[in-house]
Amino acid sequence: MKYLCLVYLDEQSVEAMSAEETEACVRDSRAYDAALRQSGHMIAAHALKPVAMATTVRTRNGRVSTTDGPFAETKEQLGGFILIEARDLDDAIQVASSIPVGRLGCIEVRPVASLD
Repeated sequence: MKYLCLVYLDEQSVEAMSAEETEACVRDSRAYDAALRQSGHMIAAHALKPVAMATTVRTRNGRVSTTDGPFAETKEQLGGFILIEARDLDDAIQVASSIPVGRLGCIEVRPVASLD
C-alpha cells in the first residue's frame, strides 16, 4: 500500500540553522533516502521551495483566481514529501518516525487512495 509522508517545518527555524546544522540535516536526509530506496520503501521524495514561492489556485463558478503564497497562515509549512510503499500503517509510521527532518517539525502520514 502507498502512503504519502508530508513533511511540515517551521521555515523560519530552518532558515535560522547554522551552516553546519543545515549540512548535517541534508546529509542525514540523503542517507535516509538511500536507506529507503535500498529497503524498497521509496517511491519518490522531493523537498519544496519556500512557501513564499507558492501560488494558490481557486476555481469557483468557472472562474480561476490565483494568490501568492499558501491558502492559510500556519506555524509549520509543507516542506516536502516522501511517497512510500509500506505493508500497512504501522510500517508507514515506522518509516516516517525516522525521517531526519521530522526532528524540525512533523510528518503527516496519509494512505494514498486508489481512484480505480
